[in-house]
Amino acid sequence: MNSTAETPGRVVTEPELEQIQRGTVEIIDLEELKTKIGRGRPLRVKAGFDPTAPDIHLGHTVLIQKLKHFQEQGHDVIFLIGDFTGMIGDPSGKSETRKTLTREAVLANAETYKRQVFKILDPEKTTVAFNSHWMDTFSSADFVRLCSQYTVARMLEREDFSNRYASGKPIAVHEFLYPLVQGYDSVALRADVEMGGTDQKFNLLMGRTLQRNYGQEPQVILTVPILEGLDGVQKMSKSLGNYIGIEEPPSDMFGKLMSVSDQLMWRYYELLSDLSLDRISALREDVDQGRLHPKQAKVGLALELTTRFHGAQQAREAQEGFERVFAKKENPEDMDEFHVANGPESRLLAIMDAAGLCPSRAEAKRLCRQGACTVNGEKIHDPEQTLEAGEHVLKVGKKRFLRVVVQ
Repeated sequence: MNSTAETPGRVVTEPELEQIQRGTVEIIDLEELKTKIGRGRPLRVKAGFDPTAPDIHLGHTVLIQKLKHFQEQGHDVIFLIGDFTGMIGDPSGKSETRKTLTREAVLANAETYKRQVFKILDPEKTTVAFNSHWMDTFSSADFVRLCSQYTVARMLEREDFSNRYASGKPIAVHEFLYPLVQGYDSVALRADVEMGGTDQKFNLLMGRTLQRNYGQEPQVILTVPILEGLDGVQKMSKSLGNYIGIEEPPSDMFGKLMSVSDQLMWRYYELLSDLSLDRISALREDVDQGRLHPKQAKVGLALELTTRFHGAQQAREAQEGFERVFAKKENPEDMDEFHVANGPESRLLAIMDAAGLCPSRAEAKRLCRQGACTVNGEKIHDPEQTLEAGEHVLKVGKKRFLRVVVQ
């Protein structure tokens, strides 16, 4: 086995580094990471999540999977729940001040995070921490000392802050506290490594700065890509309705994964799948050369991820249910496809009207109420019913079919 770095502690191997580097955008600093690993003691690897919504979705799992990689290599993983920072609201990438959340709302969401994260991480090898544990003990004098560690000029170098300042949009003083508190979390936890999305780079670097100021060795930071949602454009987000929650029913998860575009499928494979990069590359070549239909490659991805969160049996049942709906002989192969955003436009009546399936909305309502409309083989009598994100077969009457993709 080839070694990449060696110290009196132990050898750092190529496979270890390859696993850590897979799917990362940037490591600051790789040589520091090699040195830390080479000392032979388990590293304290931290990632923070603000419980601003109750669901963990696949976008979050890009980072959690990377925590799992460190865990598999014997390092100590700290899943930090930002119950204190969650009340401030992370201003990263925001063009306006976020609404603050109550402590009660944050704690309720935090409980669901604790349950969901262990679908991926080993609970016996994971430390769950809350940053309120140390931040609630901060006095006003402690906050003054913390704020003295950084300047307003440096804060305004951050792109989102500088853009808002230049355009005259308000920046609340408490928003400056967010990166300082996140950075102090690394001091409190004596983190060796901290990970986050690319939009978190400023906050992650703050941890390095504060650790130096508090007399600690600075943490290595790893940034991971932001996963695009079902629309393939904006980042996966519950507020945008383009997400796949890890606790969604297996049939919904499978169906949503089958609705992603053929191009986006490869992005999901790279960032979410446990398949090796060589195996993913071979799959992609088979699709490009016409040896494998893109749908079959997508089935493989949907099966893997649905199995991860729901087990093999439920994943197979979800696949069978999907095939029953979309491979029925009575459904024509050449159905027109209609894309619609998740929201008011995804109401059945709105879809039938916009797609021209009926001459009028009044006719569309009449057909629904008479039981002449089916979605995925089930009769829908309420024309105001909203279709969930994913792929659906809409049948109106006996001969009008439409494949509806709700993004």
